[in-house]
Amino acid sequence: MASQRALFVIDIQNELIRDPETRIANPERITQASEEILKVARSILDLNSSGTSRASPALLVFVQHEESPPEGTMLRGSKPWELFFPPRESRDDEILVAKTTRDTFASNPDLAARLRNKGISELVVLGLQSECCVEATCMGALAAGFGVTLLSGAHSTYDSDEKKAVQIEREVQLRLSTRGARIVPWEKEISTWA
Repeated sequence: MASQRALFVIDIQNELIRDPETRIANPERITQASEEILKVARSILDLNSSGTSRASPALLVFVQHEESPPEGTMLRGSKPWELFFPPRESRDDEILVAKTTRDTFASNPDLAARLRNKGISELVVLGLQSECCVEATCMGALAAGFGVTLLSGAHSTYDSDEKKAVQIEREVQLRLSTRGARIVPWEKEISTWA
């Protein structure tokens, strides 16, 4: 089976992107980047259902975080928990993965094997929050032996008391690059898919 890539869309959920009280910094940048990335990935999948190029994703993985009260408000079935960009139904090349920890692989011990069974050897990652679930999932993927490409400009988080979100994003990118992840501007990455 040929080596393929999966696009991981991590935790782009209503609470983090829509709600004015709880949304991350730069929600417009994230929704615009994600929309364009998904549009390109889906158009390639739709045109080339018999197989994608080595550069483009062969599988779209939508990761959805869920919490339990009193720790959080992203409760299964609630509006805050819903995905802003849901997977298309009845598609083998778009899957939903639930998680309860920051690391998608820790929440889903069989995920690495499922991806390998589909020929996936590399993940291309975007989503929320940079220093939490995005970084932890990238680290989990690297530990499981997958290649990782993080799309700069397509992940974000909250401003902290000490740092702006963009500074935290850059720090996450630096940490992941020292661990072996590729950091690529999302516009440059999708230009290689077609």
